[in-house]
Amino acid sequence: MADREDGGMSDWGIALIAAGSAIAGSVVTGWYTRGAGLRQAAAARHAGDRQADALLESVRMTLRAESANREFALRRQTYAEFLGAAEARSLTERNGRGQADDDVLLQRALSGVLLEGPPDAAAAAQHLVDCLRRHERPDELKRAKLAFVSVAQECCRSR
Repeated sequence: MADREDGGMSDWGIALIAAGSAIAGSVVTGWYTRGAGLRQAAAARHAGDRQADALLESVRMTLRAESANREFALRRQTYAEFLGAAEARSLTERNGRGQADDDVLLQRALSGVLLEGPPDAAAAAQHLVDCLRRHERPDELKRAKLAFVSVAQECCRSR
């Protein structure tokens, strides 16, 4: 590139410098824009991951609550069936009339309580059945029944 006679640059030289500056500026701006875009994409991905984790935890909590409710309902039903079977057996004891399968139903209901637990409810149920089988006095049967009811209520209340 030849300089002009008056010592200035030619138009071509100025154009080349301007074009080089524009290209360099575009490269630098593009580089920073790319970096910002990558950071935004990473932040969006992170936010999406957090949102998905929160949704999964919400689903897990709902499933745990539903499972606990089913467990509670089953335990309550088991206790009620045992109490009904014990009462039927107690009535048979008092009036001498009962069904032939009262003992079978009582044993089946006791097995349910033994499986469902907890240990203090199982022990109270076993004690009531033992009192029925030993033909304990009515006041002792009543105490054993109330002890079981108390433990069962506590188990149902502790939810």
